[in-house]
Amino acid sequence: MYDAPMFSTLYRYISREILSPLLLGLVTFTFVLLMGRMLKLADMVVSKGVSLTDLLLLIAYLLPNFAMITIPMAVLLAVLLAFSRLSADSEVVAMKAGGISLYRLLPPALAIGALAYAAATLVSLYALPAGNVAFKKLLYHVIEARLNLNLKEQVFNSAIPGLVIYIDRNDEKSGRLSGIMINDERNPKEISTIFAEMGSIASDQEKRKITLHLERGSIHQPGEKGKYRRLEFGEYDLSVDLSKSVKSFEKKEQDMTLAEIRANLGSGGVSRKLATEMKLELQRRFALPFACIIFAIVAIPLGIQNRRSGKAAGFTFSIAAILVYYIVQSFGRTLGEKELLPPALAIWLPNILFLVGGAILFRQAAMERRIEMLDRGIAAAAALAARIGSRSSS
Repeated sequence: MYDAPMFSTLYRYISREILSPLLLGLVTFTFVLLMGRMLKLADMVVSKGVSLTDLLLLIAYLLPNFAMITIPMAVLLAVLLAFSRLSADSEVVAMKAGGISLYRLLPPALAIGALAYAAATLVSLYALPAGNVAFKKLLYHVIEARLNLNLKEQVFNSAIPGLVIYIDRNDEKSGRLSGIMINDERNPKEISTIFAEMGSIASDQEKRKITLHLERGSIHQPGEKGKYRRLEFGEYDLSVDLSKSVKSFEKKEQDMTLAEIRANLGSGGVSRKLATEMKLELQRRFALPFACIIFAIVAIPLGIQNRRSGKAAGFTFSIAAILVYYIVQSFGRTLGEKELLPPALAIWLPNILFLVGGAILFRQAAMERRIEMLDRGIAAAAALAARIGSRSSS
């Protein structure tokens, strides 16, 4: 029999082994995901004149989206690396020799998985919809409020969807534009080129419309059979409806709170397709955070099997496991959208499969049985990591 203080010390020791790579995984995975968006964000700074404050706010609003992915990934990586290190240093063997079964080592990993699940659930239910809505509002504000300042002189500007604008002079203080040329491609069948001596830009925030007021100019349009049409004007207003031009500003199911989704489903005033998507999103808000607990179980046998492959292979193997998880999730969501599976089963399918597979792997590891297929996968991950490492060093 072992007393409680001994297990308390052991659990604190294992928890410390998990927490370090957990923080490392959160930072690393968040940075990788952010790099995927950095080109678009950099383009907004260069072409749209977004300030550093607005850029940092946009990044902050993206973090809840990233956290829904990075938190489960970090849990899988952290537990896998921790038990891989314990196994590589024969500490797991020493514990088993002292009569401590693998099942007694499960509580610290489960506790950290449960804390990660609670954090991910809070993000999913509250931070995610708030972040999505705030991101779209700020993005709209950037396009609308800064549009006049973004029209650089003697440069072809494409800040307004469907229009390419060239201006000779832009007086930022008065908002007056001069020497204007506009290529209107919003309707491919009626492409027109507009010239104007002077002009200005006005916006309507409520209707989400931008109006270019042009003075003393002409409109040129190609006609049928090589004909050409020209229209002179003294004043002309060119209106752009941003609500139709930028569809990403529309509020989708990912932007709705839990109460809004349930209210829309309860009202019955939505289409069947949208109702299905809302039901899937409702299940996703709880299923994805629950993956933290499942990954904590799956990672223990993976880490023990991966005892001699190193951290690089641990990263590669954890990413491969995550990739399989999201492929199954995407497959289940597709079946749910086509109504071939109930929404709950469609979204929880990867959790069910990984939980069953993890339980089998854990039992095999507890009985000290090697899994040949898993060994081959780890060996392949180690070889891939070594190949990537050799290329980066050269």
